Amino acid sequence: MGLYKDWTNLVESHATPEQYEEFWKIYLPQEQKIYEAILKNNESIIEGNMKDLAEKYDVEAVIFTGFIDGINTSLNKEIDLESLEEDKNVEIDLNFEKLFYNMHEAKAKWLYKLPEWENVLSKEKRKEIKKEYDKTVIVVKEEKVGRNDPCPCGSGKKHKKCCLNK
Repeated sequence: MGLYKDWTNLVESHATPEQYEEFWKIYLPQEQKIYEAILKNNESIIEGNMKDLAEKYDVEAVIFTGFIDGINTSLNKEIDLESLEEDKNVEIDLNFEKLFYNMHEAKAKWLYKLPEWENVLSKEKRKEIKKEYDKTVIVVKEEKVGRNDPCPCGSGKKHKKCCLNK
């Protein structure tokens, strides 16, 4: 069985909401430590076999697989998760800007607020990415035409006597 299947089984094996929550309480700090190490060293390309990389970041290979699952859409070239094995070599080619954006999208404040980001992206760049993300979540309401307002079609009639009756 591959590491990705082990990862999904591990996540799904927590039947109750309490077990599920407990699992994430254990996993998320491990994930954060990996991010801190990568950002501290400004490592955009990480290469090696899964077992060695897991040891490098002081986690089990299945946990490192979960980490890769989480960042896969932030890579310049996504990794085939189904093919991951302990002895498999991988190249993790991180796109830091995409990663920072995706952390906002995932609402992972504990990750995009890490001080180690200062080693990777300038404050201005982080603000720019945050602004770009904010544009995607802000709802802009169009101004509605009232019944007694002039019809926007330009007929000169009130909206209720023109386009509302079509």
